[in-house]
Amino acid sequence: MASLLPLDSPSILTLICLHGRRFGAGCDLRPSYTATVSTEGEIRGPVRVGVVGLGYWGPNLARNFDRLPDAELRWLCDASEEARARAGAQLPGVRQTGELDELLADPDLDAVVVATHVPSHPELSTRVLEAGKHCFVEKPLAQSSAEAEQVADAARDAGRVLMVGHLLEYHPGVQKLKEIAESGELGDIHYIYSNRLNLGKLRADENALWSLGAHDVSVVLRLAGEEPIEARAVGESYMREGVEDVVFCYLRFASGLSAHLHLSWLDPHKERRFTVVGSKRMATFDDMEIERKVTVYDKGFDQSFQSYGEYIARSGDIWSPRVSNEEPLRIECAHFVECVRTGQDPRSGPESGVRVVRVLESLQRSLEESSRAARV
Repeated sequence: MASLLPLDSPSILTLICLHGRRFGAGCDLRPSYTATVSTEGEIRGPVRVGVVGLGYWGPNLARNFDRLPDAELRWLCDASEEARARAGAQLPGVRQTGELDELLADPDLDAVVVATHVPSHPELSTRVLEAGKHCFVEKPLAQSSAEAEQVADAARDAGRVLMVGHLLEYHPGVQKLKEIAESGELGDIHYIYSNRLNLGKLRADENALWSLGAHDVSVVLRLAGEEPIEARAVGESYMREGVEDVVFCYLRFASGLSAHLHLSWLDPHKERRFTVVGSKRMATFDDMEIERKVTVYDKGFDQSFQSYGEYIARSGDIWSPRVSNEEPLRIECAHFVECVRTGQDPRSGPESGVRVVRVLESLQRSLEESSRAARV
């Protein structure tokens, strides 16, 4: 059995949201330290963007910003000349540099996208914000809650937008699942579980929890509308010593809600699925499905009052609501541009980034401090 670790005490806002167990209870966990974004020098033309980090994910971000009508991709930045050349071939005419300082010195640059290795996120994001630029940083915001809070503070002090790339928070399927749950259609929510599985990609610099878990934790927190009070995790390292390839996570919330996450890059199945189990019905979001991203199941137990009050299993209709097929990455990038233009708080702003890192950090502590299992 892994150790059960308490998270930080819930905020006052979180406690207010725990009176009802219906999913989310109308609470969006707004932060206690939302950054105040300055409206000075309002941007009237396209938002001019630079992308830092052109490895695996950076080029995808660059292409999406380049295609947005309200954005202008102005810079590509990477220490690797090969990476710059590869990205530049797809995006001709965009300025290139291997030095972040050169990019930040551009007075006409409005915003910077940080898509580098995770350990560099806090330092680079802080430099971007202190240079007076708005910042989009890939998930996770940092590898410790202390570093995450420092970046959030830098955004507040600079009066600039800070948005974290919690991509699934912008997925129309996740939004639909949240709408269904909040409507009360599922009844009281008992528990959530998610599977994020695949064969690869093996990582040496982070385990499956940090590589895969940010996605699932961000969605669970968004769906739950509250922060967990306890976190538990167990995992195993098979391919590289000390780097967990598979991790099982358990989160418990003060409202009684619980969540289970199965994360692995050592699995024969490719799964990206969330299941929400309620007292009336159940629902899933399956990102691997082409047409039926969200499915609602009229399944559960009904109590019979005609006999001895036993519960009778019910299996009714199954249906899939319409879900927009708009690309989540495009929605995410467009949302950042809109936040920069208007000064509004991002859906996955600094408060969201800090929350996700705090949960991941607690799960990591549980992995490291697991107590000895009971002998069978």
